[in-house]
Amino acid sequence: MNETILIFDFGSQYTQLIARRLRELNVYCEIYPFNKFSEQLIDSLNTKGVILSGSPFSVRAENAPDIDLSCVRGRLPVLGICYGAQLIAFKSGGEVMPSEIREYGRANLNFISDKSKLVANMSMGSQVWMSHGDTISGLPDDFSVIASTADVKVAGYKIDNEDTYGIQFHPEVFHTTEGTVLLKNFVTDICGCKCDWTPASFIETTVNSLREKIKDDKVILGLSGGVDSSVAAMLLHKAIGNNLTCIFVDNGLLRKDEFCEVLASYQNMGLNVIGVDAKQRFYDALKGITDPETKRKAIGRTFVEVFDSESKKITNAVWLAQGTIYPDVIESTSVAGPSATIKSHHNVGGMPKDVKFKIVEPLRYLFKDEVRRIGTSLNMPKDILNRHPFPGPGLGIRILGEVTEAKVKILQEVDSIFIKGLKTYNLYDTVWQAFAVLLPVKSVGVMGDEKTYENVVALRAVCATDGMTADWAHLPYDFLAKMSNEIINEVKGVNRVVYDISSKPPATIEWE
Repeated sequence: MNETILIFDFGSQYTQLIARRLRELNVYCEIYPFNKFSEQLIDSLNTKGVILSGSPFSVRAENAPDIDLSCVRGRLPVLGICYGAQLIAFKSGGEVMPSEIREYGRANLNFISDKSKLVANMSMGSQVWMSHGDTISGLPDDFSVIASTADVKVAGYKIDNEDTYGIQFHPEVFHTTEGTVLLKNFVTDICGCKCDWTPASFIETTVNSLREKIKDDKVILGLSGGVDSSVAAMLLHKAIGNNLTCIFVDNGLLRKDEFCEVLASYQNMGLNVIGVDAKQRFYDALKGITDPETKRKAIGRTFVEVFDSESKKITNAVWLAQGTIYPDVIESTSVAGPSATIKSHHNVGGMPKDVKFKIVEPLRYLFKDEVRRIGTSLNMPKDILNRHPFPGPGLGIRILGEVTEAKVKILQEVDSIFIKGLKTYNLYDTVWQAFAVLLPVKSVGVMGDEKTYENVVALRAVCATDGMTADWAHLPYDFLAKMSNEIINEVKGVNRVVYDISSKPPATIEWE
């Protein structure tokens, strides 16, 4: 069983970054809502330490998120970050008060204890990132200050005679320049983690786990042509061989010529794959629907219905495998307890309650870049591994408003020109994700001597590491001009092209 650091989330916008930083140190971790904290959960895993996240709440508020740490304090190392640090101090008899000055943004450490393992090897003056409205103004007698800034005396503390720590800054964010040093100190020197969670170890552990779970049962998996479902398929193929049947559904919402091209690639990878033409079934299911969530669920429901129909041709199919990854889970579930669900994802939001299959998700706790590393270790083709993320609902959520076959064809042509252009000019691998969106807007234009009133498309390209945050890609102006010119000249029905310069947050990467 993997050595595990458990992260309990109180609703911080930075919680997922904590997990990312630990994974970069080859330490396995999982995020749970604060209200799922229990001794049973701690004991069910090979837990080496516990981290408490920040929160938008105040520990002094009447309904402040709370957990009882009595089952772990003194038994396992604990690190409270921001709200987590304030909660431990407050519940132990310390004072937490509103900050007299605004404690948000960059600060510098002017005291670092030379006796503390947590801040060992950090530099005097090291920059940290503060983000809190309350501050710890008084510590219990058995707490010792281990770090301070000019304005925050208790920037870090340790409880005497136990490995419980609290820091009021955020080591997980980029602006804390030595945050990785602190986190590595915690997981290695304090928790004793071996930092051996690598792609090779993940593959070995996952394949063995899949064999044990599935045994001789048959599994069907929906391939999308993307990285996630493809890597999930290869892991399952490695574990159970021909007991895996992959179904690649043409939902009519794929990119231009994608169905035939990707189907051939899968067959060359040795996968047992069936291609299903279900375009009209999806178009019928989407008729008249304009609400994004309703579209997602209609696509998900139809997807499962197609699977149900195909599964009857596969004797004794018991499991439905999916390429769900961690950002899908995080954004579709109120992982943070008090946080709001942003949107449902096709892999986790569209399943009806009466689906007859057991669900297996080999990648459920991986971020996208980790999935690619696993695929590389499995010697998968680069053209699949380096492919930009493509949403489960496909072009269905890139056509704002009602989806029709005619609109799909327009968007396929636009998207094809954009993606081919990125590859031709060696820009494809410089961005995380790029695509086109068909807007429910028409604009006036002039072509030749005639007035036109046609569709507007938006081009979107972003830079990111794992998709949890993203910045718009600063593509060259001359390239964008060329793309606009080609699209308007070659795609009938489009007379205006715009470029999306929104970052995530506050926007999402997809428009729906």
